[in-house]
Amino acid sequence: MNKKLFGVSFAQKKYDLALKYCTPAAEQGDPEAQYYLGLMYEMGFGLKQDYTEAMNWYLKAAEQDNKDALCSLANMYLEGEGIKQDYTEARNYFIKAANLGDAAAQYNLGVMYSSGDGTKIDYIEAKNWFLKAAEQGQAKAQFNLGVLYFNGQGVKQDYFKAVEWHQKAAEQGYADAQYNLAKIYYLGKGVKQDFVNAKKWFEKAAKQGHAEAQCCLAGLYIQGLGVKQDLMNAKKWFEKAAKQGHAEATEFLAYINSILKG
Repeated sequence: MNKKLFGVSFAQKKYDLALKYCTPAAEQGDPEAQYYLGLMYEMGFGLKQDYTEAMNWYLKAAEQDNKDALCSLANMYLEGEGIKQDYTEARNYFIKAANLGDAAAQYNLGVMYSSGDGTKIDYIEAKNWFLKAAEQGQAKAQFNLGVLYFNGQGVKQDYFKAVEWHQKAAEQGYADAQYNLAKIYYLGKGVKQDFVNAKKWFEKAAKQGHAEAQCCLAGLYIQGLGVKQDLMNAKKWFEKAAKQGHAEATEFLAYINSILKG
């Protein structure tokens, strides 16, 4: 009963109640309660923030193979949060969680191996971990796997698979994937060149505030590619990108304004 109550209370942000139900369960060895108690200490929810106590409770839960606790420990070491930054320890905890099937841990391992954080860059290992997470529907992993296939990193270059994985992530609303997919359609890499689809995906990313997508969408409106030429719509999207500090958009916006002023 307490297990259900602390979970519900935490989700409702009733941290005093969550703490009331969570503490005895954690002290009795419940790994989920130990994880939640660690999380409350880490974030300062319902009690004073205390990284040492957070780590103590995460460790207790991690010893019982609680995936969330393993990931939290990994992230604390990765970010140096309340403890000295240690990429090796972060990777070790991510590996434990990943081997238990945690998609977030699998994705983070892919990132570490592809960026060389605390380890030698290894695109084959990155691909392996991204694939595990991607097959579980993790959008960021699907996107990164698509990038590896597009660039031929750790895998044989394959534009068709790049499109496939970008499409999966894009359909989940991941803006970077939508932007990349739009570029793929714009360039005709692995697909027939299609400005209508390019416009569709640039627009989806642009509406999420993706500055590069906003700039590219504006460019389509200027050229009339995949859409009827429309300088006012071009101006609108350049303005949105420029407000985010996009230098090229700022330059084009000045050009558009000069044309509209005659």
